[in-house]
Amino acid sequence: MDDTVTDLGYRCVLPSGGAASAGSAPVPIVLTQSDFAALPVAPLTAHVGPPGGWLPVNMDLVLYAESSTQELDTTLLGTPVAVRAIPTSYTWDLGDGSTITTTKPGAPFPSTDVAHRYRYEGWYDVTLTTTFAGQYSVAGGPWQSIDGTIDVTSAPVAIFSKSLESRLVNPDVPADEDADPWLPPRTPLTEGPVDPDASHS
Repeated sequence: MDDTVTDLGYRCVLPSGGAASAGSAPVPIVLTQSDFAALPVAPLTAHVGPPGGWLPVNMDLVLYAESSTQELDTTLLGTPVAVRAIPTSYTWDLGDGSTITTTKPGAPFPSTDVAHRYRYEGWYDVTLTTTFAGQYSVAGGPWQSIDGTIDVTSAPVAIFSKSLESRLVNPDVPADEDADPWLPPRTPLTEGPVDPDASHS
């Protein structure tokens, strides 16, 4: 009989600190919040509108995210584990001091399911942070909930809030209503100011 023992590098420890005896029940595999956070959950694609990269001051800025459940595969203790990352809430930082947190991903322009209005002219960055809940399945077994959630931040989207002031024009030159308005280059002088009445909804 071959008495050779191979050390696999794992230890099962009882609450008392002693080693688990031979024949004891296997230690269950549990995916923790830190395991979940270490997975490559992709940030959602954030959209702001109307299209064109600008909007008039005091007009609705429409916010929406391309939201769907993500499925990832990993391995724990040599065992395959499937993971679901499920978007549960969306926090929009509007760059003017205001934030919006909602359980709705929003919808494309002209919907106003999730929207914001800037009161001042200038460039702003809109940043989306999505909160994900998780589920996992060990070796094709039943789905189990992961304790805790993770936050994943998307790339900021720049938008210019433009003050549309009346001005004199040459009546002999026809107006091009389809032309894009002139937008200033982004510099410290053209950054939008913080709104002293910023809201958090």
